[in-house]
Amino acid sequence: MRATFQNAGFVLSIGLFFSLMIAGLAARLPTTLYDGLTANGVPSASAERIAHLPPVGSLFAAFLGYNPIRTLLGPAALEHLSPAQVANLTGTSFFPRLIAEPFQHGLAIVFLAALVMSLVAAAASWLRGGRYVHEELEAPEAAREEQPV
Repeated sequence: MRATFQNAGFVLSIGLFFSLMIAGLAARLPTTLYDGLTANGVPSASAERIAHLPPVGSLFAAFLGYNPIRTLLGPAALEHLSPAQVANLTGTSFFPRLIAEPFQHGLAIVFLAALVMSLVAAAASWLRGGRYVHEELEAPEAAREEQPV
């Protein structure tokens, strides 16, 4: 039973980790993404559309080391920007810097949840008391005499 619960816990913890991480990203990424894009000359309507996309794609792009800004903006929006702005937006440092603060917020939520779960488990362990060992009772004399040797 213990191994079954551990295996189930491992699988559920991965789902819980990513759910909390996405919740943390969803709280901060839209504003950060909008501000970063508009500061680099992206029109407000395009920045608003991109900022409200689900954060799952941004999370996995970050894990894979991929900058999705070129794909998200599309060629029509990029051609209205200066070459310096395009180079900055599609370079290797813009997206990691942009997602760093929302990612950190998501990790803080995940680690806070892990801390709470650890404290609950520690309290449950402390409340269960000491280990109980069953004592074996001596067999009565009459029962010992009837048994063949």
